[in-house]
Amino acid sequence: MPTIISKFAKRSFDTLEGLGYSREFVSKGLITGAVALYCLRLTYPVVREKLSPGRSTPRDPPTTGHRNENNNLTKQPPPDDPEAKKEQIIIAKRNRRRQTGRQPGLNLDFLLQLRQLIRIMVPRLLCEESALLAVHTLCLVSRTFLSIYVASMEGAIVKFIVRKDVRNFVLMLLKWFGIAIPATFINSMIRYLENKLALAFRTRLVHHAYGMYFKNETYYKVSNLDGRIENADHRLTDDISTFSSSVAHLYSSLTKPCFDLLLIGIAMARSSRRMKANIVMGPALATVVIGTTAHILRIVSPKFGQLVAEEANRTGYLRHVHSKIITNAEEIAFYGGHKVEHSQLQEAYSRLVGQMNTIFTQKLWFIMLEQFFMKYVWSGTGMVMVSLPILTVGAASVPVSPEHSNLIKSDEQGVSERTQYFTTARNLLLSGADAIERLMSSYKEIVALAGYTSRVAGMFEVFDEVNRGIYRKTTLYTEERNLDGILEFRDGQPVAKGRIVFSTDPKDTSISLENVPVVTPNCDIVVPSISLTIEAGMHLLITGPNGCGKSSLFRILSGLWPIYGGTLRMPKSFDGRPSMFYIPQRPYMSCGTLLDQVIYPDTRRDMEAKRISEAQLREIMRMVSLEHILDRDSFDEIRDWKDTLSGGEKQRMAIARLFYHKPKYALLDECTSAVSIDVESCIYETAKSMDITLLTITHRPTLWKFHTHILQFDGQGGWVFERLEEGAQQKVPTVKSSPSPVTDH
Repeated sequence: MPTIISKFAKRSFDTLEGLGYSREFVSKGLITGAVALYCLRLTYPVVREKLSPGRSTPRDPPTTGHRNENNNLTKQPPPDDPEAKKEQIIIAKRNRRRQTGRQPGLNLDFLLQLRQLIRIMVPRLLCEESALLAVHTLCLVSRTFLSIYVASMEGAIVKFIVRKDVRNFVLMLLKWFGIAIPATFINSMIRYLENKLALAFRTRLVHHAYGMYFKNETYYKVSNLDGRIENADHRLTDDISTFSSSVAHLYSSLTKPCFDLLLIGIAMARSSRRMKANIVMGPALATVVIGTTAHILRIVSPKFGQLVAEEANRTGYLRHVHSKIITNAEEIAFYGGHKVEHSQLQEAYSRLVGQMNTIFTQKLWFIMLEQFFMKYVWSGTGMVMVSLPILTVGAASVPVSPEHSNLIKSDEQGVSERTQYFTTARNLLLSGADAIERLMSSYKEIVALAGYTSRVAGMFEVFDEVNRGIYRKTTLYTEERNLDGILEFRDGQPVAKGRIVFSTDPKDTSISLENVPVVTPNCDIVVPSISLTIEAGMHLLITGPNGCGKSSLFRILSGLWPIYGGTLRMPKSFDGRPSMFYIPQRPYMSCGTLLDQVIYPDTRRDMEAKRISEAQLREIMRMVSLEHILDRDSFDEIRDWKDTLSGGEKQRMAIARLFYHKPKYALLDECTSAVSIDVESCIYETAKSMDITLLTITHRPTLWKFHTHILQFDGQGGWVFERLEEGAQQKVPTVKSSPSPVTDH
């Protein structure tokens, strides 16, 4: 292909020379035309906007918006683009769930957050990470010295070639191959240590994050009570990994170019001094050229941040359309709405393609200008810097080293010295230009690091606040709806004023609620106030319509939901026996052996510490009619028990956990709905014989006979707590509504 182009260019030049135009004139004309076209391309959009401010093209409609704290324009959808409006609705909905605060950028917040994370990644001056950083820095410095030494060796090789000195040429070539072994080892060590640093940083951050994530049920509260982090799993995995890799890579990207520039500058100054040339003129020229070109690139650079953000928005909208189709596939199939969904999907993809083409076009011209400055202007400047000592100093004044003073007697030998200097200086300048280019391109990496830092540091901040009981969640609940003054708001968020008091007396095993409101995380007041006391042996049946607060009461008793008023008194766990054990309608099956399912959340070591044998576990399995599983599988069998066990078997497995732990109170939330009545009766009788107090939510009248008291909710905020009479057993209750609740202890 280059041969064809060169032949075509030669024929064109020959034709133009035949018409009386010289090659120099044609070359200047082509360069002038290219520069003029590029300037026209840059100025045309500005001129068009000035001349016709009210006109817009269909391809790029006018938008209105405001600038955020990073001075980036936030676009609003044009009034005649329905797809943009749909996309904006999805983006706004996603942004409402994000953490509020300043946008990530190169500001003081970024530096403070980065310092906080560095303290986690490098906790002490003497630690594994500090040693890795020291060795990594040593390798970076060694690589710079090796680069300078290799450049000088290449200059010497060229000098001996010019002199036709075969012996010294062979010796230098052997040295050059010899230095290649430590040079390649250092290069590999730099990459190895960078990966080791990233892994060490990630390990520190992961251990710190996991500790916060599992402290005080933060993993539950951050997704159910707080709305600032919508994808904690992504932040705990991908974001931490990307941040660690970015920090380790950025350390190399910034440190090595700085070392290169410092040491290469010293080496260049020494070479210029040996040539008895001015050591200030070259660096001054380089500083002026690099500063000027960098300023021009900054001025003409497109708003890539805004363009990439818009591309990310359109990518997210396309993913949302796909997710919507997958989630609602059955409804769409019933309606036969595939044509509408297909058109919306096609339109979303077309908008993404249009934005990507816009970015490609912007990059085409900018990269062209960037390469022109960095490859040609900087190279030309380097040529001038290299040639100054040679052009300004005569050949006779070239200093010669003592060991070769007796050999240099002619101008040919002076030429070899100048050739050596030129080759060495050229290699050093290439390394220096590469270092400057890496420093300039590191700005993008620093901006990306600011985004990763904001996400990781923001996650730690949310974990810390949730751990301290500070929740922030977007809700439609306002203070105007709080007519009874049950909730107290501060900064737009409800304040949990209630207290949880744990009893320190082993004999006091009662549960007491004093004026405790039942409030959901969305600030919906289900029950304005509830006061009751549950003693050990007081088996409580909880009934009422859906959404009346039955399961919400269990979440409050378990400490999962905050208490916005009143006092909750709870017994503490004594002698390894938990005070409460909750069993839902759909129990959780963990990954592990059959034995792990029975003793969950204990481990095998915990079981051995409690001195419970497998024979006792077999007896527990027999109590819940699961002995047939032991006939099929042993306790050490590992399966996907969530899919292996049926619904009734999973519920009975949860009851087996209850018999294993023997808590003081069992919170049973429709936990036997898939169990036969005879097995269910046997389970309740066994639980009562183990001195376990039952708090049961159920719709089965057959379970009334196992309870002594009843708590009825009416769904309007009223409730009745009373003793369950003998005649009322196995009857469907009539829900009572009481404006002022009555308690009967």
